[in-house]
Amino acid sequence: MAQDAAQGVTSRGFGRPGEVPGWVGYALLPLLNLLAALVLSGLVILVIGENPLDVLALLVTEAVGYPEAIGYTLYYTTSYIFTGLAVAIAFHCGLFNIGGEGQAYLGGLGAGLVGLALTGWPWPVAALGAVALSALFGAAWGAVPGWLQARRGSHIVITTIMFNFIAAAIMTYLLVDVLIRPGSQSPETREFDPGVWLPTMDRALGWIGVAIPASPLNLSFLWALACCALFYLFLWRTRWGYEIRTVGRNERAAVYAGISPARNIILAMAISGALAGFVGVNEIMGVQHRILLNFTGGVGFVGIAVALMGRNHPVGIILAALLFGVLAQGGGQVSFEYPTVNRELVMVIQGLVILFAGALENLFKPRVEALFRRRGGGHDGGTAHG
Repeated sequence: MAQDAAQGVTSRGFGRPGEVPGWVGYALLPLLNLLAALVLSGLVILVIGENPLDVLALLVTEAVGYPEAIGYTLYYTTSYIFTGLAVAIAFHCGLFNIGGEGQAYLGGLGAGLVGLALTGWPWPVAALGAVALSALFGAAWGAVPGWLQARRGSHIVITTIMFNFIAAAIMTYLLVDVLIRPGSQSPETREFDPGVWLPTMDRALGWIGVAIPASPLNLSFLWALACCALFYLFLWRTRWGYEIRTVGRNERAAVYAGISPARNIILAMAISGALAGFVGVNEIMGVQHRILLNFTGGVGFVGIAVALMGRNHPVGIILAALLFGVLAQGGGQVSFEYPTVNRELVMVIQGLVILFAGALENLFKPRVEALFRRRGGGHDGGTAHG
């Protein structure tokens, strides 16, 4: 026992560096990155002659200061959750999926075809059909680059970027030459039957006697939260999820364990595409009620930053998506109040957050982890002396 105790003291690290708590990587480092981005954004606002604190206060107020603003913020958050989850599951498999934009575009096409076809049907049937077909279209658009990477060695970053352009070209052709509303010059389809529109949240809550202001927030927000729970259960509680994470951590070790990297790469990209495709449910079935060009608005690219800032965990992705929802909603309103803070400057602020969350995510990591290791080592040493 004495030997075990002695070994225990030794293994606890007398003179050895302490361990870094898990919350440092999941919470502290993202918070430091966000603060750095906000400080730099504040300097930019100061340079153009505005008070950064006033602008930031207005941005927060217009995003979460009253119920209608919260509805708009959560509407943006919904799409970011879908694309954040899509990028995250590819990351877990060791893949960098840049193609969320194209997969969301094709997912919207699938959802829109359901809306066009099911005239006169009840909305629950249309909603289920839209979820199924948007997932199918998005999964197909994600699985092809996955297959090319797994079977032909094509780099997933290159192929997914190219598939974004191909998706845009396909949608332009379909909306200009095939699906365009007869007699219209605008590249969009006819409006869906109002009976198949996905109910907004204010309408849904009205059914149970809860009144909230009208906003674009719709039932797809609940589906996004359900996808977060399913994402966690699939990735950390199923054999398929374990195999995907094993391939992502060490492909050679996965082969030794009898796991097929090729199969899991294709599976991860298909699931990634399906998750991105759900953006179509939010945008097409919930808000636009027609298929139109460029309805995604860059959510596929923002999903990369959401996944990085959320550390590829569903809880982190929800929080990161909420942050970008605040920036999207509050930033748009700030540009109305401050003529010098135009839409482009708001995009600069978003870009700085993406920069610090993505390319510079390890900026503070060495110093912070070294600090905690020194503190932990000193604490263990003190225990050993006692």
